[in-house]
Amino acid sequence: MAALESFSKRLIEEVQKWGCMKQTGVSLRYMMEFGSKPTQRNLLISAQFLHKELPIRIARRAIELDTLPYGLSHKPAVLKVRDWYLDSFRDLRSFPEIKDANDERDFTQMIKAIKVRHNNVVPMMALGVQQLKKEISIPTRTLNQDIHEIHQFLDRFYMSRIGIRMLIGQHVELHNPNPPPHCVGYINTRMSPVEVAQQASEDARCICLREYGSAPDVNIYGDPDFTFPYVPAHLHLMVFELVKNSLRAVQERFLDSDKLPPPIRIIVADGIEDVTIKVSDEGGGIPRSGLPKIFTYLYSTAKNPLDEHADLGMADTVVTMAGYGYGLPISRLYARYFGGDLQIISMEGYGTDAYLHLSRLGDSQEPLP
Repeated sequence: MAALESFSKRLIEEVQKWGCMKQTGVSLRYMMEFGSKPTQRNLLISAQFLHKELPIRIARRAIELDTLPYGLSHKPAVLKVRDWYLDSFRDLRSFPEIKDANDERDFTQMIKAIKVRHNNVVPMMALGVQQLKKEISIPTRTLNQDIHEIHQFLDRFYMSRIGIRMLIGQHVELHNPNPPPHCVGYINTRMSPVEVAQQASEDARCICLREYGSAPDVNIYGDPDFTFPYVPAHLHLMVFELVKNSLRAVQERFLDSDKLPPPIRIIVADGIEDVTIKVSDEGGGIPRSGLPKIFTYLYSTAKNPLDEHADLGMADTVVTMAGYGYGLPISRLYARYFGGDLQIISMEGYGTDAYLHLSRLGDSQEPLP
């Protein structure tokens, strides 16, 4: 491991050891059933599970962060992320066995702090990849191979991060003395996808208004009374991303036109296995050659808001209309985390349809990279 003077040899050996242990996945249904009775005993069991599970997941990522192709591991931004992971591993491993309610309370405070420490991981990794992209001048053939490797690593890395944050957030939220109605931790047992889509569309339109001075309408079709168990924050993030992309495409296509920009349409369909949300726009579509690129982490049609010299602390707070090209690949990971998926179908010269499939069954285990 490079530049690890600040971490003891013993810690690094322990990271290696824990990184080889087996991870344990949980399902949405299990989280929901287990959390529906947040008794002291259940909170204790949950904390004991996390005390063993989190170091395994974090160790695996720390090891991977250190063995990336192309010297990506040595980029300052990536080193910083790796240090956060090592610090969190050390905090978890130095926490004594959890025996009673007091231990559990202290442990909960500690993992809460870990979650905050990792808030900026996505923009920081984006910056690391950006730093790499600036330097790359390698023959395209080998480049594609390695970029594929980096892409697969980032998929695993971000999927794992979603899981870690879900487990910590779920445990912390079970301590909430006044949970919102029908909520078990992060999970709303009666989430209305139409309502979440409305909220996410409003938020996306606000940003579009701020950036362009106007925003196309968003029309939503579906039964607002239909509900199913899901994590509203995840759905909000995905719909927000899709609507934001559609608004930008339509806005830019009709910028100099005297025609009224056509509305974006969201359709919510309630199937037996899946709830599907379709976001359709008439923003001109994506050329077929560009479609494979939209799910890669090294591609964005918009200019990158993460300037090389930007204040790193700011990276998470500024929500821009078009980001560091991570919105779609990360949205797809959120969909897949609970057994769903995201597909994009485009007609160049007309528009794009995004299909967000969410699994209704809640039985699929977390995908553990």
